[in-house]
Amino acid sequence: QVQLVESGGGSVQAGGSLRLSCAVSGIFSRFYAMGWYRQAPGKQRELVAAIASIGITNYAESVKGRFTISRDISKNTVSLQMNSLKPEDTAVYYCNSNRNNEDYWGKGTLVNVSS
Repeated sequence: QVQLVESGGGSVQAGGSLRLSCAVSGIFSRFYAMGWYRQAPGKQRELVAAIASIGITNYAESVKGRFTISRDISKNTVSLQMNSLKPEDTAVYYCNSNRNNEDYWGKGTLVNVSS
């Protein structure tokens, strides 16, 4: 059974930092594209950052230079380092793994940034 479990969310003031982690079990995440998505209240889910199986990363324009996605192959985890957080970063953040017809999601972790 494939499981993605997010952790590291919480409340922080604007300008602060958080580090999200996604623990993956049931698959070797190194062979999958891994991504972090977020969904703010009343808005559609959007891609925040992704890392391909070969290590190429891409980011939403709104987080470039502030967020960094990385993976730890030995621990089978994917992390999202979030710096200089803004109130508009407030959302539920979801971990995703994708390969061909396989698509897995975690249940999400809440990030709340106050001004």
